[in-house]
Amino acid sequence: MDGPSEREPLLQPAQVQQKVTNNPEIPVEGYSSVQDESDRNVFDNVPDAKKQIGLASAVMLIFNRVIGTGVFAAPSIILRSSGSVGMTFVMWIIGALVASAGTAVYVEFGTGLPRSGGEKTYMEYIYRRPRFMITCFYAIYGLLIGWLSASSIVFGEYTLNALAIQPTTVNVRVVALLCSTFCLIAHGAFLNYGLKLQNALGFFKLFVLLIIAVSGLFCIAGVPGFAIHAGYNIPHNFTWTSFWEGSDIGLNAFVTGMYNVIWSYVGYSNANYALSEVRDPIRTIKRAAPLAMILVAIAYLSVNVAYFAVVSKEDMLEGGTMAAALFFRNIFGPATERILSAVIALSVLGNLMSILFTQGRVVQELGREGILPLSSFFASNKPFDAPLAGLFAQWLISMIVMIAAPPGDAYLFIVNFSMYPLAVFNMLISGGLLLLYTPAFKPYGWCPPFQAWKSIVIFFFLSNVFLAIVPMIPPSPGFDVYEHLPYWSHVVIAVSIGLLGIIYWFVFFNWIPRKHGYRIVQETVLQDDGVPRNVLRRIPNGSGDEERA
Repeated sequence: MDGPSEREPLLQPAQVQQKVTNNPEIPVEGYSSVQDESDRNVFDNVPDAKKQIGLASAVMLIFNRVIGTGVFAAPSIILRSSGSVGMTFVMWIIGALVASAGTAVYVEFGTGLPRSGGEKTYMEYIYRRPRFMITCFYAIYGLLIGWLSASSIVFGEYTLNALAIQPTTVNVRVVALLCSTFCLIAHGAFLNYGLKLQNALGFFKLFVLLIIAVSGLFCIAGVPGFAIHAGYNIPHNFTWTSFWEGSDIGLNAFVTGMYNVIWSYVGYSNANYALSEVRDPIRTIKRAAPLAMILVAIAYLSVNVAYFAVVSKEDMLEGGTMAAALFFRNIFGPATERILSAVIALSVLGNLMSILFTQGRVVQELGREGILPLSSFFASNKPFDAPLAGLFAQWLISMIVMIAAPPGDAYLFIVNFSMYPLAVFNMLISGGLLLLYTPAFKPYGWCPPFQAWKSIVIFFFLSNVFLAIVPMIPPSPGFDVYEHLPYWSHVVIAVSIGLLGIIYWFVFFNWIPRKHGYRIVQETVLQDDGVPRNVLRRIPNGSGDEERA
């Protein structure tokens, strides 16, 4: 066989020796130390009993993550940035192309490095020097972004709308807090039931999107029972003049809209964050990610056609994040608006569960690296055989971000604040992937079972360079990014968090060790559940001990 097979990972598990150690510097805590003398970038030795995600669950993990908030909440925001219905569709199509390229990049990395962690794992593999710096850089983002914040706010708005309660800053956040807490308990204490509920909500979401798309097509076709009710504006969004009317070609307004579109497509990497728990991960990720994203692209375009067939441009702009509710109000009457709001709230609940499921495992992976305070706590699966500590960390930070975000600009700020670091990560891993095919990186031996076309990788890299640079350009007059915040506020906050990670690395992994005359190395230990994790060990300079990676 000339190359790796479909089921063969790029890097085989290390053949390790298990030796119990009495070294007092290594926290035993009932664990046996594993002295791993091979390269540290091996794929995971996670017990097969913990691999509980198959093809269908992986597809649903991605689908549930991608389609949650964006398709219901983002259309009016994107329309505000684009200025016209036509430019809105252009953005959705470009977003689909970027997401397709991103899917290919993440599938390549997933087949080459089939372990949990996503960007963390891939950046550690590529950028190995200075040692520990890229992990510290990512760790601060992994802990402080607060991925649940935006979706939880939308859940609160739709839930209150379903209950005929006027949304306010306070009650929206109270409902968001309760919902996020429910997700924490479900995945942290009742793992199997949480997964089943998450999958059920995904299939339910697919059914809801099908209803919206078919109803919109029936309205266009004039099918009886699907006409717009009297008293509501009749849209004329698909005549050639109105389709492009108001188009804004300002660079910053365009990229702001693209931020929200790409946010709506974010999730193609979701299974990569939990690959250590996927059965037959190489074969599964090669099928699950493309299948899920094809379903997503079809769903997004058809649902947006339905929205603009039923809701006027003016109503869409005034509707805030309630675009889907306006759709059902216009076509089925006010009573169904509340029903639909409840349906969408359940859909967003599935999205929240999917986000927490994977991002909690990212925190766990950071704990397994040993670089964070309380690493053993974050790496643990106690007491319910689930990463409760990692889930709790994500829940806590998300709730702080959600509560602290200023009223009015909350949703858009959280989206942009979350998207900017992701653009940087995607730029680093796609640029790194291009480096892996250069002669300088030939010793890495990068030859995974799946390889994306280089042109696709370059397109994904350039897309993220664009997204990282353009937000720093002042917006066009009349197209301000925020109402009360500077347009660059999310960039400054996001960059500051990255600098904190680099400062953390410099102080604890460079300056203090040099000052006290020691170096830091990693050892691998086995937890009680058979899952390995790294611990840090201080080796005095000149001691003669070999550094273990």
